[in-house]
Amino acid sequence: MDLLQDLQFRGLVNQVTDEEGLSKQLTEEQLTLYCGFDPTADSLHIGHLLTILTLRRFQLAGHKPLALVGGATGLIGDPSGKKAERTLNEQNIVEQFSDRIKGQLSRFLDFEGESGAKLVNNYDWIGKLDVITFLRDVGKNFGINYMLAKDSVESRISSGISFTEFSYMILQSYDFLKLYENENCKLQIGGSDQWGNITAGLELIRKTLGDQEKAFGFTIPLVTKADGTKFGKTEGGAIWLDAEKTTPYEFYQFLINTDDRDVIKFIKFFTFLSHSEIEELEKAVETEAHLRIAQRRLAEELTRLVHGEEALQQAIRISDALFSGEIKNLTASEIKQGFKDVPSYTCEDENMVLVDVLVAANVSSSKRQAREDIQNGAIYINGERNTDVQRQLQVEDRIEDQFTIIRRGKKKYYLIQY
Repeated sequence: MDLLQDLQFRGLVNQVTDEEGLSKQLTEEQLTLYCGFDPTADSLHIGHLLTILTLRRFQLAGHKPLALVGGATGLIGDPSGKKAERTLNEQNIVEQFSDRIKGQLSRFLDFEGESGAKLVNNYDWIGKLDVITFLRDVGKNFGINYMLAKDSVESRISSGISFTEFSYMILQSYDFLKLYENENCKLQIGGSDQWGNITAGLELIRKTLGDQEKAFGFTIPLVTKADGTKFGKTEGGAIWLDAEKTTPYEFYQFLINTDDRDVIKFIKFFTFLSHSEIEELEKAVETEAHLRIAQRRLAEELTRLVHGEEALQQAIRISDALFSGEIKNLTASEIKQGFKDVPSYTCEDENMVLVDVLVAANVSSSKRQAREDIQNGAIYINGERNTDVQRQLQVEDRIEDQFTIIRRGKKKYYLIQY
């Protein structure tokens, strides 16, 4: 099966400008392709991962990916998919974001060998443009009617769009032209919301270099869930690729909670499992959905890919401990991940009576309630039931001298810190 057939199987082909021509090029030569990532935050999120992994699929098939960090376009703001003007970041902030994103991209692409990837930053060429050159040599190729007809612009006309964001399409098109000229880059890929910008770039290449020049555009579907909500968003915000912003445990849990209706689609999108393995998992969803085999495989494959084997095993240990209640076997760093969002209380006394701790930490509403909770067997210390009303919390109850985990009932956890 060739690359395009594999992408079709995985549901990764949304639109292609010339599928037959692209298929021929992919068969006959090593193709250089690119995808752009604007540094609008200090980390990429799981939504970006689909295009990054699609670049990787092209690379594994022998083609050369360029990962473009938008040091210049990140200063402007892409109107695609936006309902309102974005607040612009200062240049030094965008530069910091660019450096962080470069580091993340380098984790997913191979930068060695014949098909080694390359990182590029469009500030290197757009930053040198003066306004006269930009208007005469680039802007003259874009008709206003042509730009107004693009979805990214048309959808914003009624609510308002600044000239700054209106010009974004021209700058992205210029990226494609420069990479075509300097890197022999003949293919741009992106999410489906980038179709207008990509085809505008193809038009600029044709107008600037002539009809004989051949380049291609390829878009991937935007990832949505079966319930219609956007993939990668939770009540706590985006699922980031940076472990400091979204812990490996949170990342793993997000994936393991995938809806049965979505899990096979996401496995096709985000993993490199073979078609036969995917078909087996699809059968498991149909016949043994309650075992959540496919969800576990998705969570394992993607957590390993993004955070590494050690972080994956740590996420699994935390998940198992929370499920079984065997908290005392966790390390302090694992507790920080697994109990990041539970209520916490800082205990300053050396040997504090448990009843007092329960009241101070708002585990129980009063001393009387605390005693009842203990006597009824509702209180667990580091996973072990405690029915001793006179119990004091001691040094032995501290995990690595930092934390004690108190549980009330089946699921209510509280973090005691020292």
